[in-house]
Amino acid sequence: MAVIDYILDLGPTVMLPLVILILGLILRQGLGKSLRAGIMVGVGFVGVNLVIGLLTDNLGPAAEDMAERFNLGLSVVDVGWPGSSPMAWASTIGTIAIPIAILVNILMLVFKMTRVVNVDIWNIWHMTFTGAILYLVTNSFWIGILGVVIHAAFVYKLGDWFAPVTKNHFGLEGIAIPHGSGTWSAPFAVVIDAIMDKIPFIKKIDINSNKIEEKFGVIGEPVVIGAVLGVVIGFLAGYPVSEILQLAIQMGAVMVLMPTVVKFIMEGLMPIADAARGILDKRFKGQEYYIGLDPALLLGNSQVVAASLIFVPLTLIIAVLMPGNEVLPFGDLATIGFFISMAVGIHKGNLFRTLFSGTFIMIITIWIANMTIGLHTKLAQQAGSVEGGQVASLDQGGSPITFVLSELFSLEHIVPLIIIGGLYVLSIIFTYIQFKRNKIYFENAIGDESE
Repeated sequence: MAVIDYILDLGPTVMLPLVILILGLILRQGLGKSLRAGIMVGVGFVGVNLVIGLLTDNLGPAAEDMAERFNLGLSVVDVGWPGSSPMAWASTIGTIAIPIAILVNILMLVFKMTRVVNVDIWNIWHMTFTGAILYLVTNSFWIGILGVVIHAAFVYKLGDWFAPVTKNHFGLEGIAIPHGSGTWSAPFAVVIDAIMDKIPFIKKIDINSNKIEEKFGVIGEPVVIGAVLGVVIGFLAGYPVSEILQLAIQMGAVMVLMPTVVKFIMEGLMPIADAARGILDKRFKGQEYYIGLDPALLLGNSQVVAASLIFVPLTLIIAVLMPGNEVLPFGDLATIGFFISMAVGIHKGNLFRTLFSGTFIMIITIWIANMTIGLHTKLAQQAGSVEGGQVASLDQGGSPITFVLSELFSLEHIVPLIIIGGLYVLSIIFTYIQFKRNKIYFENAIGDESE
């Protein structure tokens, strides 16, 4: 366990490169190629973290100022994934979650229940969080482990279903996103997309950053869109002109830099992914395999970044308008794109449709985050993260996977369980039927628009 703790302490920017290095050696890529691949992935994630840091350092205060300016009165702060993930790793379940999740992946591969080879070890924290919450609810270590198993198996399947989205819209061939916040929302988006396809006038509306750029030229370029959104956010925060202009340039920089740094990750990953697919294809003919990675890769898409910036103020508006809401979105605002990234792909980059599905996703997320405040605070107290007050999070604290599983044992919120659980299960069934009926459904839904 001390070895696992040591590896976790290295953080994702070191952990994932080590995994890629070892994987490259196993795949007989040689020390030089494997080392370069690992370093490039590490460099890419350092770049992603720097850009996210740029968002956090500037969008975070702007969001807080917006909340204070409009007297939102939301008393429980969203600590975000940077606050939640250490709580999960510090839990009793955290000591064994990684080998359990890896074992689930191996067994599912052996029995052909998934085609995802997950190397995103750090983000097993999402599965760990679910297990830790179930342990708190039931006081049973084995039920906590069961939570890890169910969450892991579920997101591996989601990775399978939506791999065509990562390929056709995002241009990430052979890549899947089996992620606790990056993929759980996708079934909702599939249903909403199908509904909008049935509405005569609505189905023809298509607004995306590519078309905006084509129509408006320079004004429609991602860097300009980012700057304009920065001006809007700064204005809502009540900033003086000088600070509004600074925020505009910073958000424009995010739009340009995020796709750039993601390219470094892909440069490191693609040789390893190709080698892995080659070996698996030879051993298991007729089967296509995917390398499971972090949804940060999807943030390399300018449409995802644009949607992310739009949803910063929109998420705050949703939080204000939701009856009985106590959670102030804060820690996860900078990475709000994770929640809606797959929806962007499902909607073919159509920001109009993403506004509808993203709004629905964030309503569900904030609603759940309110109902898990007590458990989240208890988990934080056990980890020594807080001494007084309450905490919440959108990422994982607002996940229907964790919520439904914990509520099945506690039955504390029966009506929300029926509503949220029912809607989510129906969305999953609908997505599964579409996948089984015609796997090309996802191909047709996405088309060939990639960046």
